Amino acid sequence: MDPLEETHSTTSEYPVGQNQWMEITDLFTESVKDLQLGELLHDDLFGLFEAMSAIEMMDPKMDAGMLCNRGARKITSFEQAVTDGLLPLNDLEAITLLGIVDGTLARLVSWLEGHSLAQTVFTCLYLHRPYAPQDRALKVFCLAVYKLLDVIKDLLHKAEVYEEEDFQPMQYGFHLNPDISEQRMIGMLREVEEELHRKVRNKQAERETQAIFARIKFIRIFLQVLNTLRKEDQQPNSLNDCQRLLHSAGEVLQIMKDTVELGQGAKDDEEELACFEPSINQRLLPPTFPRYTKIKKRSDSIAHFIEMTDRLKVVCKAQGITSFHQAIELFADFSQSSPCLVSRSALQLVGRNVGTTKEALKEAIKNFCAPQALSSRVSTSAKLAAENFLAKAARPAFSLLQLSGHNRARQRDKLAMLLEEFSILQEDAERADAACALALGVPARPHFATWALYHTLRAQALYLLAGFELELYAEHECYYIYWYLYECIYGWLISTLSRADSLLQEAWNGSVGTPSGNKGGRRQKPNKATKRPRPHGRDAVRLQAYQQLAGGYFKALLGLLREELLQAPLPGFDRERVRFEHRFSAFTRLSAPPSAAYRDFRAAAQAAGSQGSEQLFLCAGRHFAQAGQLLAAGGSVDAPLARTAKTNFVLLRLLAAGHRPKIKPTFCFNESRHFPVICLTEGQLTHE
Repeated sequence: MDPLEETHSTTSEYPVGQNQWMEITDLFTESVKDLQLGELLHDDLFGLFEAMSAIEMMDPKMDAGMLCNRGARKITSFEQAVTDGLLPLNDLEAITLLGIVDGTLARLVSWLEGHSLAQTVFTCLYLHRPYAPQDRALKVFCLAVYKLLDVIKDLLHKAEVYEEEDFQPMQYGFHLNPDISEQRMIGMLREVEEELHRKVRNKQAERETQAIFARIKFIRIFLQVLNTLRKEDQQPNSLNDCQRLLHSAGEVLQIMKDTVELGQGAKDDEEELACFEPSINQRLLPPTFPRYTKIKKRSDSIAHFIEMTDRLKVVCKAQGITSFHQAIELFADFSQSSPCLVSRSALQLVGRNVGTTKEALKEAIKNFCAPQALSSRVSTSAKLAAENFLAKAARPAFSLLQLSGHNRARQRDKLAMLLEEFSILQEDAERADAACALALGVPARPHFATWALYHTLRAQALYLLAGFELELYAEHECYYIYWYLYECIYGWLISTLSRADSLLQEAWNGSVGTPSGNKGGRRQKPNKATKRPRPHGRDAVRLQAYQQLAGGYFKALLGLLREELLQAPLPGFDRERVRFEHRFSAFTRLSAPPSAAYRDFRAAAQAAGSQGSEQLFLCAGRHFAQAGQLLAAGGSVDAPLARTAKTNFVLLRLLAAGHRPKIKPTFCFNESRHFPVICLTEGQLTHE
C-alpha cells in the first residue's frame, strides 16, 4: 500500500468517494511492543465483541478463503474437470463408481447432521450436471440423490421439529425437484438394479459389482420408505409394506458395511476422488463465518443408515396408536434413545396426528378418570362443556407430543413455554368441571382438573430431569433439585394418580348421582360389587420408587456437603437463593402445584441435618433400600435403577458407620441419566 503524501491532512481534504490508505504496520508494531503474550488492549470503540467478530486476513483459522483454498489442487468446475479428463462420464471402473456412491452417501449423512448442502452433497461435481453422465448407473444414482433430497426436505418441513443446529434447508440455487416423479424414479432405480442383478448372478462378476447392486437397491428402498412416511394422511395398515422394505434394507446395508473398503478413496491414506471438490460452492455461501464441515467417514455413514433403519421399524409400529397416553409413552421412550432427525420427524408424522385427535383425547381422559360428562347419556349442555374443554386441550396435547421430536436441549426450553399453556389449561379444566356438574345436577368433581394437573406435573418432572441429561447442574446444586422432586413433584404426582383412581372407582360403583334429566330424577344406588384393582397402581408404585430415590439423593448430598466432600462455591460468591429461584423460575406461574419457596427448602434442609451427617447418611440409605424394593417388582425394565439404589445403599451404610473417603466422590450416570451411582471404592475409605 502506498503511504499518504500528507499524513497530517484531515479526511475532509480528500475528494468524496476516493479511498485513502495508510500503512500502519510500523505504528501497530510500535504500539503493541509493551504487551505480553496473551494480553489484550481494550478501547471504547474496539472491545471484546469487535475483536471476536473481526476477521484476521490470511489466517487459515479465521479467513474462510484461506481455509478452503489450501492444498495443491485448484478449484475446478464440472466442465473444466471433464475437459482435463478428471471426470469420466462413461465406462467407469467398478471401484470408481463405488467410491462415488459411498462418498456421496457420506456427504448426505453429513447434511442430515446439520451442515449445508453447498458444503456436503453438492461438493460432488457429478450432481452439478446429473444428466451429463453416460454411464446409466451413475446417471440414475445422481437423479435419485436429487429426488431423495427433495423427499427428505419435504418430510422434515412437514414434521417441523428441526432447529438451525439440526438441519439447514437452504438450497443455494440448486433445483432439488427434477422433472421425474417419485414412481418413475423408483422404476429407473429398479431397472438399473435388475441390470446389475443379472451381472451379479454371473459367478464371474466382480465383488465391486455386487456392492454397487446393494447400494442401488438400498437407495430405491430408502426412497420408497421415506415417500410413504412423509404422507400426512396415512391409511390404516399402510406401513406394512414399509416393514418388509426395511427388513430388506437391513440385509443390503450389511453387504454395504462389509464392502465399504472396496471403493476408491475409502482408505485413510488414499486421496479423495477428483469429483469431490470441497470449495466448488464457496461463492454461494453467505458472508458470515462458515461452519466447519467435516465429512463423515464412509463406514460411519453406513452405520448411521443402519441405526436409522432400525428406528424407522419402530416408527412403522407406531401407526396402531389410538390413545394419547400411549403416544406420550412411545414418543418419550423414542426420544430417550437420541434418534436422528429423519426418524424422529417420521414418528411425528405417523403418530402425532393420530394421538391428538379429539377422539383420542376423549378416550384418554375417560380411561384416566372417567368423567361422567363424556358418557353418551348426558345432557346437551354437559356434552358442550366437555367438548369445549377437549378443543382447548388439543393444542397443549399437540405441543407435548411435538416437543419430543426436537433435540434434547431444545425440549427443555420448550417445556418451560409449555408449562404456561398448562397453567391456562388448568383454569379451563376447573371451569369445565363446574359447568359439567351444574349441567348434570351432581356434586362437582375434579375430573378434567385432575387430568390437566397430572400432565402439568409430568412436564415439570421432565424439565428438572432434563437438566441432568444436559449437565446443567453443578454438584452443589443437585441436592435442592432432588429435594424439589422429592417433596413437590413426585408427591403431587402420587396424590394425583390416587385421586384419579378414586374417581374411577366412583364411576364404576355408580356412587355419583345420575343426571337430573333422567326419568323421575332418580339416583342410582351404589353397586356393592367388590372393589376393582387400581388402574394407575403400577405407575404409582414406580413414582413412589422415584420419590424415594430423590429423597435419598437429597439427604446423601446434604450430608456430603456438610462433610465438605463436595466442591462448593466460595462464601463470597455463594448466592444459593439466587440459584434456587433461577432453577425453578419456570414454575412460578403455575397455580397448582404452587411453587416452593426458598425458605421452605432451607427449613427442610435444616430439619433433615439437625441430627448430624451420620444420621443423614442412615436416612438416605433407608430411602435407597425402599426404592430398591419397589423397583425390584418392576422386572427387567427397572433393573438398572434397582442396581443403582442397591449400590448407593451399601455406600451410605459405610458412610453412616463412620467411614470417610480419602478423595471426593464422583457420580456415574451410566445406568441412568437422572439418578447416578455415587462412586467410591473400598480402598478409598478410612474409618475415623
